Amino acid sequence: MKLLSLVVPCFNEEETIPIFYEEVLKIESQLKDAQIEFRFVDDGSRDGTLKVLRELSKKDNRVHYVSFSRNFGKEAGLLAGLESAKGDYVATMDVDLQDPPSLLPEMWKDITNPKLELDCIATRRKTRKGEPVIRSWFANRFYNLINRMSQTRIENGARDFRLMNRKFVDAVIQDREVNRFSKGIFSWVGFNVKWIAYDNIERSAGKTKWNFWGLFKYSLEGILSYSVVPLYLSSVLGLIFCAIAVAALIFIVVRAALFGDPARGWPSMACIIIFIGGLIMFNMGVLGLYISKIYTESKKRQHYIVREEV
Repeated sequence: MKLLSLVVPCFNEEETIPIFYEEVLKIESQLKDAQIEFRFVDDGSRDGTLKVLRELSKKDNRVHYVSFSRNFGKEAGLLAGLESAKGDYVATMDVDLQDPPSLLPEMWKDITNPKLELDCIATRRKTRKGEPVIRSWFANRFYNLINRMSQTRIENGARDFRLMNRKFVDAVIQDREVNRFSKGIFSWVGFNVKWIAYDNIERSAGKTKWNFWGLFKYSLEGILSYSVVPLYLSSVLGLIFCAIAVAALIFIVVRAALFGDPARGWPSMACIIIFIGGLIMFNMGVLGLYISKIYTESKKRQHYIVREEV
């Protein structure tokens, strides 16, 4: 029997945990030669999530959980789950059933097939049906942008729903960067990966914890973590506008020498100064974001703090 660890980060998910647990039990018999353990991570929930996990662990000794001292974010939750998982194989899943457990038997069959020599089975959404149109548009633009700017390719619609062997998991854990972007890390470590596509699925209960601003910050984290192209772009823009400024200076000197120096034109000059000043501030902002990443990495703070563990 091979041990399969299910890593499930939770934040205010008291309604969805029992549903998720029952759905996994329904497909357990289809996982040939597999013994399941649950590794829930309570990411500082403010509802009854921890209470539900306590009761579930008393009911089933295969249910383990880690509870954080506060909300550290999903990336910290994934890391804590991967570090605590003891399985020969590890699956990371969302508890809201947007990552359907019904796919696990197919994934398990492929990853345990020695002929395929796979290290990871990853999933992605074929469509974004049910999502707000604006969010879907921005999400597609993000994947197009990051794949053009970074050498680490991230599949469009990639989910954190993955089934990995121990070698793959250990490689992910060894990446100790503080500013974690799991989709990028999963892709960066390499290995043999097979992708499975499925239609978008609505949450089983409750409301999503992600809003537009949170997704924007998360996408910015991914771009800054796996691309230095913004720094190159800011440098190129600086050189271009330096050349424009030199050309404008020559033009002004020649015009003054030939036609005098009239006092007209101050509104356009003010606009130019404001534009260039804004460009300088933008470039400084890009540079500041990278410096902030260096700052947080240099402090080497722990990724999470455990309040309770079973």
